[in-house]
Amino acid sequence: MPEVIEIPIELTHFQLPEAVHDRLQLLLDRQDSGEALTLEERHEAEGLVELAEFLSLLHLRSQRVVQ
Repeated sequence: MPEVIEIPIELTHFQLPEAVHDRLQLLLDRQDSGEALTLEERHEAEGLVELAEFLSLLHLRSQRVVQ
């Protein structure tokens, strides 16, 4: 049986801070323009993408629970 985890409603509205979002966008824009990112920058971008995806998933799941 799946385990149920209760999530405080406040967390479901959490988003990346604007400066963090801007940094991620800068890294992705550089990469999209063909500029090679350093290994450290790639790791940073990957981590920020994973965090943004997790927050989106958390938000979507919370909406399903509320409905």
